[in-house]
Amino acid sequence: MSQFIKFELNLEHFVEELSKRLERNAKEIEKLLQNKEKSYANFVKPLQLMEEELGNFFTPLSHINAVNNTPQTQETYTNALPPLTEYGTKLSQNIDIYKAYKEILQKESTSLNYEQLRVLELNLQHFELSGAHLDEETKSRLQEINLRKSELSNQFSQNLLDATNAYEYIIENEADVEGIPESEKEDAKFEENGVIKYKFTLQMPSYIAYMTYGKNETIREELYKAYTTRAPQNAAIIDELLALKHEMSRLLGFDNYAEYSLASKMAKDTHSVLEFLNKLLQNSKAQAKEELAELQNFSPKQLQSFDLSFYSELLKKEKYELDEELYRPYFEQTSVINGMFTFLNKLFDIEFKKVDETLWNPKATCYELYLHGKLKAKLYADLEARKGKRGGAWMHNWQAHHLGANKEEKLATAFIVCNFPPSSKTNPSLLRHDDIVTLFHEMGHALHHLLSDVNEGEVSGVNGVEWDAVEFPSQFLESFAYEPKVLELFAKHYKTGEILPDAMIEKLVRSKNFLSAMAMLRQLEFSLFDFTLHTKLYQNEEVQELLNGIRAKTSLIQAPAYNKFQNGFSHIFAGGYGAGYYSYKWAEVLSADAFYRVVDEGIFGSKSAAKYLDIILKGGGAKSMGDLFIEMMGTEANPDSLLRLSGIKQ
Repeated sequence: MSQFIKFELNLEHFVEELSKRLERNAKEIEKLLQNKEKSYANFVKPLQLMEEELGNFFTPLSHINAVNNTPQTQETYTNALPPLTEYGTKLSQNIDIYKAYKEILQKESTSLNYEQLRVLELNLQHFELSGAHLDEETKSRLQEINLRKSELSNQFSQNLLDATNAYEYIIENEADVEGIPESEKEDAKFEENGVIKYKFTLQMPSYIAYMTYGKNETIREELYKAYTTRAPQNAAIIDELLALKHEMSRLLGFDNYAEYSLASKMAKDTHSVLEFLNKLLQNSKAQAKEELAELQNFSPKQLQSFDLSFYSELLKKEKYELDEELYRPYFEQTSVINGMFTFLNKLFDIEFKKVDETLWNPKATCYELYLHGKLKAKLYADLEARKGKRGGAWMHNWQAHHLGANKEEKLATAFIVCNFPPSSKTNPSLLRHDDIVTLFHEMGHALHHLLSDVNEGEVSGVNGVEWDAVEFPSQFLESFAYEPKVLELFAKHYKTGEILPDAMIEKLVRSKNFLSAMAMLRQLEFSLFDFTLHTKLYQNEEVQELLNGIRAKTSLIQAPAYNKFQNGFSHIFAGGYGAGYYSYKWAEVLSADAFYRVVDEGIFGSKSAAKYLDIILKGGGAKSMGDLFIEMMGTEANPDSLLRLSGIKQ
């Protein structure tokens, strides 16, 4: 039997097959519950494996719906969500399973290993947060809420994707595309009735290209307005989602959704989170004002929101003599990927071997990972932007490392997805340095999942990791994208093979924290909005009023009234970051501390890097990340490391 799961998807019969599996699982659960002498081995483990198999079956559909979105994938995904959500909710509220877990924990607490104990503890917490101990009427209402929440989140995401795909801005005047990088210009170029025209969209590479380099401010504002007013119908979805989350939290005994969310995170309470975010705000605001003053003095006009990327790029060029376009020929996608693999080999002794496998798109690739010469995991990568692919970048965990029913080893599998400039037969995919940071970030997530040594699937890899710690490995790895030792491994001119000159590396490193305090304020705006939004029930205009109030503290340039950022905030309304967006900064404290420990030891050959692999990456979610961090570092995390990493002077 293969150690890896096979990627296959039959859209035509998917919902029918899913229903059969759910029915089969329900019968098997009833059978397990009838066992009078329940134990971890004969009850908990079979349940775990059943859930692992179900997740493995469903993941290809959710993946394809995100990367090759079509009316058929949408329909299948939409039809699959209700039965899956209903099954999951019923399972998480099953009082008999809850009681069985409690009994097993009590009976076997001294004979189980720490991984198994963690599975039981997290499951009991999950049951309690799902209302397993509540009366039938309340459980029934919670089921309805969960089903509706999943439908709304899916609709929110689909509305955003549809709006992104639908928009085009056509430029006919050649002067309006002066300064746009040649590769983006070529991608935008088309001929109609013998006239050369240029099409810009809200897909990330296209949108960023014009916002950063487009000289015509009227077009920049038009694109900005289109981007920040996408999917207005999502406003109604936000209201309903917030109401459902609030009702669910109250039914489960919490005052609000923020309290419910924190029950399974590292942060102790709402006060701790808001104090943490506001302290960062206080430490960053003075420097952010200085940065904006410098940018405003440089600009010939009063700056608006849609001007920031354009004038920031011009100032960056002048201040550091840094032209990002001069770097891109050194950052050809394949060279960057291979160089990243070399870096990971030198840091952790990981080897990546490409595998021939027919995938969902010709540009997608597959690799087997070897750790210390031993086959360890499989990684799928889909890195280029295209129509029908969700924007942004993410890691999607698939199979977790675990032991099967007969104690056979099952190896981990994951996907990383980005939206880099597309390559063609005539043009390679030349990346911005920001793209490289994104790639390292997602690879950090992937390694956390793929290198786990944990044998219990529910706490292996990223499973079981507290949400506000899950960004630690991704942010740790992305920080190395600015290290000269690392850049030298892949920054080679795609035509000449010349390595990026030292002077250019030095400029890039010096520019790393350009306008970093302004960037910090932007992230704090998102975090404070998300977290505060979930501390009580906000509805209708109150949502916008809350955002406006937070912007008054965090935004140094007032956003236009038409900017409805919240309607596109998929992290919290279509992802898992509701009342958890703060975790990017929370985890960045851990990552900054660990990163500097490795850098101060010289990076390659670092003892702390070896500890990071053995304790953090191999440890998965089988222990609290707070405990693993102390085990690696010998101390708790120091928030000052984050300010140091961001170049913010206290």
